Amino acid sequence: MDIRQEQEKIARALERLDEVKTPTPLMEQFFRGKTLLITGGGGSVGGALCRQLALCRPEKIVLLDMYENNAYLLIHELKQRFPELKLALEIGSVCDRSRMDEVLARHRPQIICHAAAHKHVPLMEESPGEAIRNNVFGTHTVLQAAEEAGVSRFLLISTDKAVDPSSVMGCSKRMAELITLCHQGQLCCCAVRFGNVLNSAGSVIPLFRQQIALGGPVTITGREMRRFFMSLGEAAQLVLTALAMAKGGEIFMLDMGEQLSIDLLARALIRQQGLVPERDIEIRYLDPRPGEKLMEQLAGDGEEFVPAGDRLRCCAHPPRPQSGEDLLTPLREIAALPPVRAGAELRRFTRSWKGAKA
Repeated sequence: MDIRQEQEKIARALERLDEVKTPTPLMEQFFRGKTLLITGGGGSVGGALCRQLALCRPEKIVLLDMYENNAYLLIHELKQRFPELKLALEIGSVCDRSRMDEVLARHRPQIICHAAAHKHVPLMEESPGEAIRNNVFGTHTVLQAAEEAGVSRFLLISTDKAVDPSSVMGCSKRMAELITLCHQGQLCCCAVRFGNVLNSAGSVIPLFRQQIALGGPVTITGREMRRFFMSLGEAAQLVLTALAMAKGGEIFMLDMGEQLSIDLLARALIRQQGLVPERDIEIRYLDPRPGEKLMEQLAGDGEEFVPAGDRLRCCAHPPRPQSGEDLLTPLREIAALPPVRAGAELRRFTRSWKGAKA
């Protein structure tokens, strides 16, 4: 793909940032009449899942989030757009087992989409204990509560940064994947792995737009940095398709296409405002921050992905541990270490872990 084609692809992607896709027949059939719980439901990905699910005529959608502001606005948007849909908003942490038990007992969801997580790479480098507690032990807490409450299906929202992870955030999400794959039985569990979602709270677009509004500079970490990108609507539709297809124990991967230049993305956003890059808005290149890669990947060693539908691939038998305690016991010790040591030990432990195929 040459620069002109890449620029055109970025421009097309920016035009459909907030679109909500029409549900597929599979989605409509699977989610109709179901009660679903979306953790992190007030976030950008959680919100996109809620908007997509609302079109599938479920019985009820329950949003769970620690932070009430975005969740409060989303629940009112959904009530206005879908007045016939039963909706509930619960404020609480996925790390709080008693709160999770309470929410599940009240609403009795059949399906959980677990989108709650700390996602900002540089922030988690400074707070590795919090990344472990929220992303790993929070996932474990929700899984345990779900099993005891009789939930039938659980989906973990994962990331390309979990593949051969170089960052604390990526390591914590890789551990969350493995914890999820350990919980098989009556609870059908799977993970969906994808790259950056355009205009999500964790993406570079809100930051670039803020920098442009302030007159620059726009800061790019690495002139050659590239990332997978997909719109919120595309990601939500493919995630829910994977959830409907899951048999248990899979890692799904969204086909994100080719990785795109962050530099070209920044320049496109500047032009959107009628400005000229490097004349009206300075572009400043920084060294990659700790934990950042110049390019990401979606599949790791020992993972064999095969086509599972349009823009969707599946690894049906990924390597996984025999028991979650094989991971949780050392991770408890790592989380209690001082931040610098915790980050280094988390990387070492994640990279050294080798599992047997299921």
